[in-house]
Amino acid sequence: MRFKDFHKNIKIRIIETFMSRFIGSMIFPFMSIYLAVHFGAKLAGLLLLINVFVGIGINFLGGYFADQFGRKKIMLFAETLRFLAFLTMMASNSTWFESASITFAMMTINSICWGLAGPANQAMMIDVSTPSQRKLMYSITYWANNLSIAIGGIIGAFLFKDYLFELFLALSVASAVTASLVAFFIDESYAPVKAELTPSQHVRQLFSNYGKVMHDKLFVLFTVAGVLLLSMEFQLTNYIGIRLSEELHPQRFLFWNIDGVQTMGILRSENTILVVILMLFVTRIPHTLKDKTVLVWSCFFFSLGYATLAYSTNLFILFAMMAILTIGEVFRVPVEQSYMAAIPPDDARSSYMAFNGLKFNLSMLIASVTVSLGAILPSNIMALMILLIGFVGTLILKIITPELDIRRESVTLEPQNEPVIVG
Repeated sequence: MRFKDFHKNIKIRIIETFMSRFIGSMIFPFMSIYLAVHFGAKLAGLLLLINVFVGIGINFLGGYFADQFGRKKIMLFAETLRFLAFLTMMASNSTWFESASITFAMMTINSICWGLAGPANQAMMIDVSTPSQRKLMYSITYWANNLSIAIGGIIGAFLFKDYLFELFLALSVASAVTASLVAFFIDESYAPVKAELTPSQHVRQLFSNYGKVMHDKLFVLFTVAGVLLLSMEFQLTNYIGIRLSEELHPQRFLFWNIDGVQTMGILRSENTILVVILMLFVTRIPHTLKDKTVLVWSCFFFSLGYATLAYSTNLFILFAMMAILTIGEVFRVPVEQSYMAAIPPDDARSSYMAFNGLKFNLSMLIASVTVSLGAILPSNIMALMILLIGFVGTLILKIITPELDIRRESVTLEPQNEPVIVG
C-alpha cells in the first residue's frame, strides 16, 4: 500500500491540509498575542474562550448537516465562508485600514467553519478508504500535520509581528485554492436519503442522532480513553511547563546552560522532530504484534513518559523519556484512529466524528485543572495523578479492544473507488 494507491479525495485532502496548516501555523498560534495587545490580557482570554465554545457548538451542527446533506456540500460552504473571512482579516490589517474587532469577528467565523467542515472531512476520509488503508492514511496525515505545524510555527515566530498583512494574504490564497479543490476535484462520498424536513423536525432529528451516538457504549468508552490520553500531551505546555520553569535550575546541556523554560521548548522540538522522522518508518517496520497489543503498550509507555516529565528535573531522564513516549505516540496514533474509523455506522459517521472532536476541548479542560491543582500539590503527587490519568485511559482501551476488533472485523463496506455523485 502506497500513497498513490489512495483515493484521489484522500490525496487532495492530505496535500491541501498540509498547505493550509503550514500557513495557518504562522498566524493562529500568535493570535492570542494580537488580541492581548489590542484588548488587554483579561479580555483576550475571554474572547478566546468564546471562540472555543462557538467551535464546540457548531461542531455538532456540522456533524449533523454532513450526515443529512452530504459531505461535499458542507465542506464547500465552509471553505468558501473561510476564504471570505480570511480576505476580510487581510483587509482589516492593512496599511489603509485596521480593525481588531473585525479581525476577532472573522476569527470566530473561522471557528464556525472548522466546526462545520471538520466532521465532514473526517467522515469523507473514512468513506473512501478501506480498513487496510487506514493505518497508513492516518500515519501520513499525522506526519504531514506535525511537519506543517513545526515549520509554520518557526517561520511565523519571525514574520508575525512585521508581516501580518502578507501572512493573511498568503492564507487567503491558500483558502481560495482549498475551496477550488473541493468544488472541482473532490467527489461526493456519501449520498444521504433525501427527506424534506421542517426546521423543528431537523432539531428533533439532530437530538435523535446524538442520542444514538451517546447510547453507543463502545464509542463513548473509546472517546473517554482518548480524552484521558490526549490530556497527557497538553500537560507539557501546562502543568509540566510551569513546573520546569519553577523547579529546574539552569543545567549544562551540550555547550549551553539551559533553564526550565528552554528545556520545555527543547522537549517540544524533540517530540515534533522525532514524530516527523519516525512516522516515515513506523508503517514499514515489520512485526507480528496485533493492533490491540500495540495500542495498549504504546499507551502505557506514553503515559509513563509524561508522568516522568511531571516529576524529574534531570535533563538526561527528561530527554530520554520524551524519546520513549514519542515512540509510543507514533505507534499509538495510526492504530487508535483506524479503530475509530471502524466504529461509526455509515449513515452517522459525521455525527460520530463531531462527538469525537470534543476530545481536544475536554483534554484541554483536564490540563487546565491540573495547573490549578499543581499550585497546591507537590510534584510527586501531581506526577502520580498524571500517571493515573494515563493508566485509566490505557486500561479502558485494554478492556474494550476485543470488542473493537469485533466491530472492525464486521466492517463489510467495499472500497468506494467511485464515490456516490449526488445530483
